This record gives sequence, structure tokens and C-alpha cells, in this order.
Amino acid sequence: MSIKIKDEQWVYVVVQNPGGNEKVVGQYDQELNLSFIPVFIEKDTAQMAYGRLAFEKTSKYEIQAILYEDAVSHAAENKCLIFILNSSGEILDKIQP
Repeated sequence: MSIKIKDEQWVYVVVQNPGGNEKVVGQYDQELNLSFIPVFIEKDTAQMAYGRLAFEKTSKYEIQAILYEDAVSHAAENKCLIFILNSSGEILDKIQP
């Protein structure tokens, strides 16, 4: 399935250390042997999937809206993919920036 997202569309990601040294959170899929940024189309979906993501226990995290083009930029800088996820954490689309 291919989801069409425009560069200027707002999407939701998880951010580590909100309000400080913020960083968009990536994940690593051992089965696929690759890194990705989980991206959600709606905030409610991100909140439902939040507990399915892996986090460092010592950091604080927050769901934030960013422009899709910024998510693509973060993925390109970190040499990882973007996975559009649903509320169950299932992959709806894989995007290579």
C-alpha cells in the first residue's frame, strides 16, 4: 500500500527530550535489519501506538506534530527509512527518503 503524503502535511512523530535537546525518535527493526522513523498520520493513532515503541528509560518523550518534509529530512540525515504506522504499530507504508 502506498500512502500519499504531501511535503507540507503535518504528521506525528515521537520526540526525545522535548523542550531541550530535542531529537526525533527512530527505531530499529531486527527482523528487517534496518532503522526507521515511525510516522503517524493522526495524533490519536500515535498515542495508541506509543506503548509499542522502544524507548530509553532515562529519557522523556512526547508526541509532536512536524511537517512531513521535516520527517523526510531527519530520515535522510540519519540514513533510515520512514514507516507510516497504524495504532497497532503495523506498517502501512515504507518510504525511503
